Amino acid sequence: MNIRRVTAWSGPAACLAVILCFPAAHAGVVIDNTRVIYASDAREVTVRLTNLGKRAVLVQSWLDNGDEMATPDKVVTPFVLTPPINRVEPGKGQSLRISAASASALRQDRESLWWLNVLEIPARPDNRVEQQNYLQLAVRTRIKFFYRPAGLRQGPTEAVKSLTWTQGNSGLTVNNPSPFHISLTSVAIAGKKVAIEMVSPMDRRTYSHARAPRGSTITATWVDDYGAYREQTFTVN
Repeated sequence: MNIRRVTAWSGPAACLAVILCFPAAHAGVVIDNTRVIYASDAREVTVRLTNLGKRAVLVQSWLDNGDEMATPDKVVTPFVLTPPINRVEPGKGQSLRISAASASALRQDRESLWWLNVLEIPARPDNRVEQQNYLQLAVRTRIKFFYRPAGLRQGPTEAVKSLTWTQGNSGLTVNNPSPFHISLTSVAIAGKKVAIEMVSPMDRRTYSHARAPRGSTITATWVDDYGAYREQTFTVN
């Protein structure tokens, strides 16, 4: 899921700050990927940005470890991202290059998750009259960044098949015995879809708002490495 933080300024000084969620089409700068997979045997990974807007924008990019409120100067990750700040002309693109600075500090028995942030700050109008009555929006896009050790067995598709579902008093629980993050989005119970969330490697998650009779068949929707939605059926224990 893409999350955007929008900060608005009117006139020469900041007067309003709000946090909103927008679909990708509202941003002038878009990321070609909906998620980034960094294989541990790769030297680096490249992420392409494109400015679809009509004006040049300043773009700041950084990684965080899950705290979306953390500012770039406070975040420490084992990766190097370049360029952290750049200007992108209208209709042009920019590539972000991300490499691991300290791979030895990363877990090799499972995937690790970070988040890639791309903050778009539009340029101010050139006309002085327009500068006195303008609204400037800084839009942040935030997508998942997975570090995937090369030695992991199976693959994401097989990992999804290994999920087990159990109905208990506290709700519907999914157990993920695999070393992969499974990006679940919903589960269909008796034809009705219920929103659910990602489950981490070798972990379990209980959805108190979802309930399915034991022995029943459910269909879980998940997102693959390419951002496509896929489905898998399960029997509830």
